[in-house]
Amino acid sequence: MNDRVMDSEVTDYEVIAVGAGFSGLCVGIKLLEAGIEDFAILDAADGVGGVWRHNTYPGVAVDIPSATYSYSFAPNPSWSRAFAPGAELREYAERVTDTYRLRGKLRLGVFVEKAVFDENADLWRVHTDAGVLTCRFLVGAVGPLDQPRVPDIEGVGTFLGKVVHTARWDHDHDLTGERVAVIGTGASGLQLIPKIAPLARTLEVYQRTAIWVFPKLDFPIPAPVRALFRVAPFVQKGVRAVTTAGTEAIFVLGVIHHRRLPFLSKMIERVCRGHLRRQVRDRATRERLTPSYSFGCKRPSFSNSYLSTFNRPNVELVTDPIQKITPHGIVTADGTEREIDTLVLATGFRILELGATPAFPVFGLDGVELGEYWDGNRYQNYEGVAMPQTPNFWLMNGPYSVTGASWFTMIEAGTRHIVRCVAEARRRGATRMTVRRGPHDAYTARMREAIGSTIFSQPGCATSNSYYFDRHGDVPFIRAQSGARLWWDSGHFDLDDYAYASSAAKKSE
Repeated sequence: MNDRVMDSEVTDYEVIAVGAGFSGLCVGIKLLEAGIEDFAILDAADGVGGVWRHNTYPGVAVDIPSATYSYSFAPNPSWSRAFAPGAELREYAERVTDTYRLRGKLRLGVFVEKAVFDENADLWRVHTDAGVLTCRFLVGAVGPLDQPRVPDIEGVGTFLGKVVHTARWDHDHDLTGERVAVIGTGASGLQLIPKIAPLARTLEVYQRTAIWVFPKLDFPIPAPVRALFRVAPFVQKGVRAVTTAGTEAIFVLGVIHHRRLPFLSKMIERVCRGHLRRQVRDRATRERLTPSYSFGCKRPSFSNSYLSTFNRPNVELVTDPIQKITPHGIVTADGTEREIDTLVLATGFRILELGATPAFPVFGLDGVELGEYWDGNRYQNYEGVAMPQTPNFWLMNGPYSVTGASWFTMIEAGTRHIVRCVAEARRRGATRMTVRRGPHDAYTARMREAIGSTIFSQPGCATSNSYYFDRHGDVPFIRAQSGARLWWDSGHFDLDDYAYASSAAKKSE
C-alpha cells in the first residue's frame, strides 16, 4: 500500500513514538525518510534531548568520545571538546530536530500514563494526561536513563535540609560554605564531585562500591580542526570510526570474550590501578577506592579529577554502610552521625526494576502488562525490540539490546528494525504485526547462552552491585555481540519472523 495501513478504525496517528530523546528523534527521522509521515513524538518534558535535557548538574558530560556519541548520518563538527559537555548534547538534539523537520511532529508536555492494545481494532490506545490518543504502531523510545532512582534507605524522606538528585539538579541552590553529602559514586557522581568540592565547607562522599576509573583523554578541539570537520565531513567520520572501534574493542574483547581472552581485563585493571596511584596520595584511601570486582562487571568511567578530589582536606570518603538518614544528617553502621546541610543523590536511574522498563505500563494481549510479565518470567524479547505479548509495539533499548558499540549505533539499529517492520506491515496491508514465539524464544536463548562467555558469568562480579544484573541473576541489559553484528542483524532479520493479520479480514470471516 502507498498510504496508510488499511484501518478498521481511524487512528489519530499511524505511529506514535514515546520519548523525544535521541531514540525518539531517530525514529522520527527514519520514518520520514521511508515516506511515513503520519506520526507523533510524545514527551513529558518541554523540549527535546531526553536525558541530556534533564541532567544539568555541574560537570555533566558525555563519557565516551564526542565523535562517537552522535548519529552516523548527522556528524556535529562543532563539539568543543573530545568529550562534549552536556549542554552541547542538548544543543545537538535541538539542531537535529530542526534539520530533519521534526518540530511539527512533537507533542511536548504530554505525559504517557499507560498504553493498552485494542485486540478488536488492532490499535494502541495511549492514555496521557492530555487525553487518549490512538495509533496503529507504538514505539517506546524512552531511554533507560530516564527515571531517577531514590535509594531505599531508612529515613531518606525525613531529612529537613535540601535534597537534590543529579538528574533533577536545582541550580538556584548555592552549595557555597555548606556541609554536603553525596550518595553514589557512579558516572554522575564522578563528574559532579570534583565540581562541588571547592564550594562546600565539607563534602562527604558515601561509596557503596568502588568504580574502575580510566584516565580521560579529554582536550579542547581547536577551531581549525572544527573548521576542517565542517568543510570535509569525511575527516570527522574517520575520527568517529577510530573512536567507535576503540570503545567497542574494550567491551567486545575485554568483556564479551573474557573467557577466551581473560588477560585483557587484567591489563585494563592495571591501567586503572596506575591511574589511581598517580591521583591519590593516601594509601588507605587508594585501597578503599580500588574495586574488589573484575573490570567490566560494573560500568566503568573516565575522569582526570575525581580521584584526586580525595586529596582535599575538606573531602571525606565514607565506605561504612549507611544505616539511616535522620532529619539532620546521616548515620553509618558504626553509629557515627554526620550532620549535613544538603543531601545529593547521585544514585542513577531505575533501569531493571519493576515499573522502570518499559517506562510506562504497556498492556498487550489478554491484558498482560509487559513489565509485570518480565518481572515474573525473566526479561526476554526478539532482537532487543519486540515481544509476542505486544503486537505493533517495539521497545527501543530494551532487554538484550546494549552492545559495546556507540549508543547511537544501537539507536540507529533499533530504528532500522522498527522502520522495516512498519514498512512491511504497510506493504502487506496488515493491521497487526506480532513477532512469532519461535524466533523470540530462540533469540532470548542465544543471548542468555552468550552471557556465559562474558565477564558477567565470572565469580569476580559477585561484589559489583551492578545494574547490569536483575533480581533473577540475569544480565538482560547486555547483547553479547559486536556492534557490527547488531547493525547487520537489524537490516537482515527475517521479516517472516513476524506474523501478519488484518482486522478487516477477521471481521469478514
